Amino acid sequence: MTSAQFVGQARGGRVELRQIQYFVAVAEELHFGRAAERLNIGQPAVSQQVRRLERELGADLFDRSRRSIQLTPFGRELLTEGQEILRAVDTFTAKARKTATQESDTFRLGISSALGRRLDYFLDALPRHGMNTRFEFQTLGIQERLKELQAGTLDAAFIRGVESVPGLNLLTLWYDPLLVALPATHPLAEKPTLTLHDLAELPLRIADRTQNTILHDSVLLACQDAGFDPAPGPPFTGLQDTLAEIGAGSPAWTLVYPTAVASISSRRIKLKKLENFPITMRMSLALRPDIDRNWSSILSGVCSQVRRKVVEENSTILEDR
Repeated sequence: MTSAQFVGQARGGRVELRQIQYFVAVAEELHFGRAAERLNIGQPAVSQQVRRLERELGADLFDRSRRSIQLTPFGRELLTEGQEILRAVDTFTAKARKTATQESDTFRLGISSALGRRLDYFLDALPRHGMNTRFEFQTLGIQERLKELQAGTLDAAFIRGVESVPGLNLLTLWYDPLLVALPATHPLAEKPTLTLHDLAELPLRIADRTQNTILHDSVLLACQDAGFDPAPGPPFTGLQDTLAEIGAGSPAWTLVYPTAVASISSRRIKLKKLENFPITMRMSLALRPDIDRNWSSILSGVCSQVRRKVVEENSTILEDR
């Protein structure tokens, strides 16, 4: 089959657009795992669709006989054609999106109150990906956000700590390694980094399980994996109040999201990283079940851009403290 026939089949509907997208991603990455991560889907789905495309075309696109995959001559020829098709699709959808944006309803986004400047990163990335619609923000608890998404009254929502939700597509925004907050006068505050086991003798102050089940269970499981059950400290009364009490010398520790670091100015509190990041929380953008595929594609690109920004930020999070 020639490249012209490939284009003809693609236009004629015999080849699915997603198969071309998967093929181009694998061809550019030369790695099925990296392509799957880039596409934000499972690797088996990528491999399956590429195989189906090869069967449809009647020829191999990749040489799999070596340790690392390589494009066949036929695959190299079709890569250029596939890229042109995707560019044409992008141009078409961008024009359609621009028109639709001017006429569409407001995009409804569920958020939490602790996103900080991460929300700015998200909003700043939207125009670069052709999304210029108006936003309506709704600050809700996580269960309310999930309920509104499934009901279709939210278009998307920030969801922390959840790995999967039936019926919803979750796009990874970032991963947050939790930081330890303890009294600046405590001997552990002088260590460059801490292990969880270093904290075994100190009481833990954390939100009650009824308030934050995901965080509570993640922390307790990580402590148990480190060989201890944390001693319960006084009740967690909100981050700022709890930090004030810990800073006054209470022998206790708590955990802080990187997004909260900028709001902590007390010299009585020391924030420390944990070795090997034993407690890490995923932040995802959950999309309503019937969201338009074009919106999903745009938001996937936005999430990738935000993720790169957050990785850079987290690497220097405590340098000035």
